[in-house]
Amino acid sequence: MTGFLTLLYKELLRFWKVGFQTVFAPVVSTLLYLMIFSHVLEDHVQAYPGVPYTVFLAPGLVMMAMLQNAFANSSSSLIQSKVSGNLVFILLSPLSYTDIFLAYVLASVIRGLAVGLGVYGVTVAFFDIPVHSPLWILAFALMGSAFLGSLGIIAGIWAEKFDQLAAFQNFVILPLTFLSGVFYTIKSLPAFWQGLSHLNPFFYMIDGFRYGFFKASDVSPFLSLGIVAAAFLAVSWLTLRMLRSGYKIRH
Repeated sequence: MTGFLTLLYKELLRFWKVGFQTVFAPVVSTLLYLMIFSHVLEDHVQAYPGVPYTVFLAPGLVMMAMLQNAFANSSSSLIQSKVSGNLVFILLSPLSYTDIFLAYVLASVIRGLAVGLGVYGVTVAFFDIPVHSPLWILAFALMGSAFLGSLGIIAGIWAEKFDQLAAFQNFVILPLTFLSGVFYTIKSLPAFWQGLSHLNPFFYMIDGFRYGFFKASDVSPFLSLGIVAAAFLAVSWLTLRMLRSGYKIRH
């Protein structure tokens, strides 16, 4: 366990040393979303009966911040190591590929939770947000962050320079996040777009996470958790295969 814990400590220290950029800045940017959308749409949109739009929006923004930062943690760490040339020291160490995978994913989960708790803590200071089931909230927070952490490893392995990683984030992660129901409930969409939304795994993360607060969702939380878990296992399997094969990391 020494090697795994050392790599985990290194990854935690990497983002914590610049916490103003990696934790505080995402909290501020997410709160700006909340302020702008609540100001514009508070009196015009009601997603759930009796739930103000701002209160409905807050859990979605918390989850969005967790997902984006979990992805950013593992992907940025790998691309920085590849570009600077120090990834070889991890690959030559007596660490199994499972240890490497778990260390990066766990560090991503911790950063995602840190950002999510920061956003939630500031939000509840201004708005009364109910909590129906903390276990559902925790389950989707952990599973969603782990999924994005694993996906970040794939992106970091695939990308050879920073602009490729930025393209992956801008053309894959951001669209899937914004079209997942963060700012709306998919029941307000036409039938075609509702069906398309059900193909987006990010939708199930947002919907299940929001269920933990309001006991209301567009699909069953059990179905959502099952789909998210299946997606995580599939991405984890692909990530481990890429690590074992040395794809774009062994030259």
